[in-house]
Amino acid sequence: MKQKLDLTIWPRRAHYEFFRTFEEPYYGVCVPLDSTAAYRFAKRNGISFFHYCLYNTSTAALAIEPFRLRIENDEVILYDRSDAGCTIPRPNGTFGFGHIPYDPDLTVFLHNAALETARVSSREDLERPTANNLIRHSALPWINFTSLSHARRFSVGDTCPWISFGKLTESDTIRTMPLSIHVHHALVDGLDLGQFIAHFQELMNA
Repeated sequence: MKQKLDLTIWPRRAHYEFFRTFEEPYYGVCVPLDSTAAYRFAKRNGISFFHYCLYNTSTAALAIEPFRLRIENDEVILYDRSDAGCTIPRPNGTFGFGHIPYDPDLTVFLHNAALETARVSSREDLERPTANNLIRHSALPWINFTSLSHARRFSVGDTCPWISFGKLTESDTIRTMPLSIHVHHALVDGLDLGQFIAHFQELMNA
């Protein structure tokens, strides 16, 4: 489900009109994320740590409304949920793109993730999900990065947030992971970004 915002009463209308005209309206940050509790939970329950991260980013988006905003046909649209778009590795060393529908029930979400992983990993094409309510995810588990940029096609009006996870490292029993988030500045401000990161960290701690 989605609804159109009334821009005449939207407090951010001026900011939206300003940043939507930029050739590069995306900006991003990289932060270290304490993943100790989340990693232990995933391993203890035999679930994919990556899928658990996807579940928590989708859950965080429920609380931080700007992460569910998109621009469609020059209108600002608010979705009731954010699904997880993600890269899925294949046995031959390449990857495909998946679409995992969000469900507040973790067991259901993980089931959806397992089905989509099996489907995409068995294909050879590069089918990209067309849904607009996605948060686009990728993982670079080999790299403890401190900055990240993305390949962009500026002719395509993508307004979805992009999230990337890096390599888990351990020091004094604390596991940290670099987290990169890029957002469209016509829809998401620094305050919103900070609130999302804080809420995502709370979910990972829980």
